[in-house]
Amino acid sequence: MVGSEGISISQGHPWSRSPGVAAGVGLVGLVVSIVVGLGDLRQLWHSYLVSCLFYLSLGLGALFFVLVQFVSRAGWSVVVRRLAEQVMGTLPVVAVFFLPLALGLQELYPWSRTEVVAQDALLQYKRPYLNPSFFYLRSLVYLISWSIMAWWFRHRSLQQDEVGDLTITRRLQTASAPALVWFGVTVTFAAFDWIMSLDPYWYSTIFGVYFFSGCVVAGLAFLVLIALWLQREALSRVVSFEHFHGLGKLLFGFMVFWAYIAFSQFLLIWYANIPEETVWYAQRLTHGWWWVTAFLALGHFVLPFFFLLPREVKRKRVTLVTAGVWLLAMHYLDLYWLVMPNLHPEGFHPHLLDATTWIALGGLFLGFLGISMRHSALVPIRDPRLAESLSFENR
Repeated sequence: MVGSEGISISQGHPWSRSPGVAAGVGLVGLVVSIVVGLGDLRQLWHSYLVSCLFYLSLGLGALFFVLVQFVSRAGWSVVVRRLAEQVMGTLPVVAVFFLPLALGLQELYPWSRTEVVAQDALLQYKRPYLNPSFFYLRSLVYLISWSIMAWWFRHRSLQQDEVGDLTITRRLQTASAPALVWFGVTVTFAAFDWIMSLDPYWYSTIFGVYFFSGCVVAGLAFLVLIALWLQREALSRVVSFEHFHGLGKLLFGFMVFWAYIAFSQFLLIWYANIPEETVWYAQRLTHGWWWVTAFLALGHFVLPFFFLLPREVKRKRVTLVTAGVWLLAMHYLDLYWLVMPNLHPEGFHPHLLDATTWIALGGLFLGFLGISMRHSALVPIRDPRLAESLSFENR
């Protein structure tokens, strides 16, 4: 067994100083966002929504990773699972990020404005589902569900560090299967509510899977980056490039899955050629958005596919960092591409608020994550499969 010494963040590690710096930068970004946003509320809320979705996706991707490791009783991933548990532990904080969006509901969603609904028969038909009260209730269910799952799985894992009770692992494995089912349901409907309903005239039954796949890619990319940073010192004796190779294979697989779902959604809508379905893609394939669509297909699939395919790329620090940063950037662009055409149908129109809201929430996100990681071991030191993970080799 590995002791707790040597697998925690030391006082001299840059991560030990990062929470305060990150939180300070985040607060400055928040103030700047408020000041600038008062002059353009629609831009403020659309930019804020994209940033919220980005940091939410990191937590959801990490939560999915943890649930899958428990349900599959995986041994190889034990030494990196705690990092994912810490990332998913940010979900209660991200849930708080979403609360201010209630103030911008009418700026974001046409169906929330009574005068618009009164003149539109389709929105009147969808009124039983698309109305502010029910929207708020569903949103609370999603956010509370994810926060409880993240807290419980992380709490029980940390508890095992203290007591070493093997029944804790069994309970986590048993609970992970129903948790995965509820995770799939809530993520699907959250994607419908928060993103697809920005354009209430368009619908796609596969859209929830599309959003889910992007979350997993982002969560894995972020997990690779923080593991690489901490592996230089705190995790140098326990996390090897065998584990990074495993994470790289997962990252590659879900990146391909994202492309498969994205193309499937596009192909079915293009082939059916139903006006109320094609209008959403028509907006993103014309005017100033067509090149963003093309760049997204190239940058989120074609380039990383060939880049991540070789074995050596998944076993080297520089190439893994490059892949992680690139895919996180592409994920942000993907969310931007989903949200912003509703505000700027004429074409790609970056704004200062896109950067300030991302910095504001990112600083607060990293600040909380850093504080959380300083107060626990970075590896589940009494997990029954720790020895298997420490000796893991890719075949």
